[in-house]
Amino acid sequence: MKVHESAENYLETILILSQKNGNVRSIDIANHLEFSKPSVSVAMKNLRSQGHILVDKDGYITLTESGLRIAETIYERHTLLSSWLIHLGVSEETAMEDACRMEHVISAESFAAIKRHVAGGSAK
Repeated sequence: MKVHESAENYLETILILSQKNGNVRSIDIANHLEFSKPSVSVAMKNLRSQGHILVDKDGYITLTESGLRIAETIYERHTLLSSWLIHLGVSEETAMEDACRMEHVISAESFAAIKRHVAGGSAK
C-alpha cells in the first residue's frame, strides 16, 4: 500500500522522536514539524485508521509493524542521501532539504544502486 509523502514524513518524525525521547505525543510532533495541533490530530487519525500507528489512552503514539517499516525506509533514505550530498560538497542545510524531497520520490531500485555505490560496491 502506497502512502502519501505527508504520511511518510509523520511516520519518520514519530520514529525520530521515539528514538530521541522514548514517548511521543501529538504535541511533540506538532512542535517538531512546526505544524498546528489540529493538522497533526487529523494526520494521526488517518495514520491510525490506516493501521500505521497506535494511540494509547494517555495519547502516546507508537508505530505498528507497517508504520515502522515505512518510517525506517524513509529515515534510511534521508540519512544516506543527506550524508552523501554533504560528502559531495553540498552545504548541510541544502543537503538536508534536498534529501527530504528525494527520499519520497526515488525508486527502490535507484536507492539500492546508490546505496551499493556509496558502500563501495558495484552499481549493477
